[in-house]
Amino acid sequence: MSERKPDAAPVRVALLGCGTVGTEVVRLLHEQADDLTARVGAPVEVAGVAVRRPNKHRDVPAELLTTDAAGLVDSDVDVVVEVIGGIEPARTLLLAALRSGKSVVTANKALLAEHGAELFEAADASGADLYFEAAVAGAIPLLRPLRESLAGDRITRVMGIVNGTTNFILSAMDGTGASYAETLEEATQLGYAEADPTADVDGFDAAAKAAILASLAFHTRVTAADVHREGIASVTASDVAAARELGRAVKLLAICERVVGEDGSESVSVRVHPAMIPRSHPLAGVNGAFNAVFVEAEAAGQLMFYGQGAGGAPTASAVLGDLVAVARNRVVGGRGPRESAYADLPVRPMGQTPTRYHVSLDVADRSGVLSQVAAVFAEHDVSIAVVRQQGRGEDASLVVVTHSAQDAALRSTVDKIAGLPVVREVVSVMRVEGEEP
Repeated sequence: MSERKPDAAPVRVALLGCGTVGTEVVRLLHEQADDLTARVGAPVEVAGVAVRRPNKHRDVPAELLTTDAAGLVDSDVDVVVEVIGGIEPARTLLLAALRSGKSVVTANKALLAEHGAELFEAADASGADLYFEAAVAGAIPLLRPLRESLAGDRITRVMGIVNGTTNFILSAMDGTGASYAETLEEATQLGYAEADPTADVDGFDAAAKAAILASLAFHTRVTAADVHREGIASVTASDVAAARELGRAVKLLAICERVVGEDGSESVSVRVHPAMIPRSHPLAGVNGAFNAVFVEAEAAGQLMFYGQGAGGAPTASAVLGDLVAVARNRVVGGRGPRESAYADLPVRPMGQTPTRYHVSLDVADRSGVLSQVAAVFAEHDVSIAVVRQQGRGEDASLVVVTHSAQDAALRSTVDKIAGLPVVREVVSVMRVEGEEP
């Protein structure tokens, strides 16, 4: 434990937002005040809480509440904690705080994924700290290990489940055989999905987190716009059942990897999409609303981070961890890690990214179907790993799993197969991750 300096002045904190996470932050600051003082070396004091409707926050002392967020940021505070989300006014408020030398703790993944470089530049110019552990995977200590613990290693891949809503839906589909619509309704009733679930089910939330993970892992600025994004709305019960037959599970994955080209040049691939993974993979057993991230590094090998990926108390835990770090830096005169973007690797387009496909086709029951389909794969230089033909007559189907190939070649292959007279319908296409058969 840190020893409190006899003359240490309180570290004054401005809290922007007091929703589910902010309320828990206030509670924990109050309940753990003595422990936090010991850890920081000085008292941590809430100077004010900026909210839109003060009358809705009766659990917070009225004298702390204000609707003037800009005024609170501009007041005599040392640290600004932001949990309001969204781009504005958060961006303007945090830039003002950083430019005036105030340290910032934020849980705002969308802001970091779109304007992270601007925030880091402001922090560097003033010497302030910018911490954001709570922006990805809730309570799971993930960003600090990438930022600090693995700073001496070379990370090659980060793959994870970073959205609890979609993982709950896909886990339920796998466990019950229910449809996407049925499980989404259940997730909404249980409070796992918002009334408007677009950010989650269409992959926007996961894409923002993937941008942050890739930026840290590969020392390269990656924005949300750089991330290839696909959601789970098109995943069917048949897709999940087909994965089960192959010994796989369907997960919405955020995948960030270092790709080495034939000429030895390096680039970064960052994508979010549903994929089939082997049930033997540690991520396949992550069910419900939990998050997990699998990290591969040259020296450290394989690491997995698992836990509560959302919720008021878990996210507040990550916020307070950052708050202790920046408050301690204020007391002893230290500084946290800066942005590391020296590698400046190009982001590889999805079409040039190596991947694998699982393709399910509704085909005519006649001789030569397989040879015609296989000829299209060969034409596009895509090798077939597994092929399974089943059913007869109107129920005839063909399932093909490919070896690794560039995504554009795989997509062109599927498009041409869809036009074959012997193919009635391309029933589904899903990417496959994990070891090849």
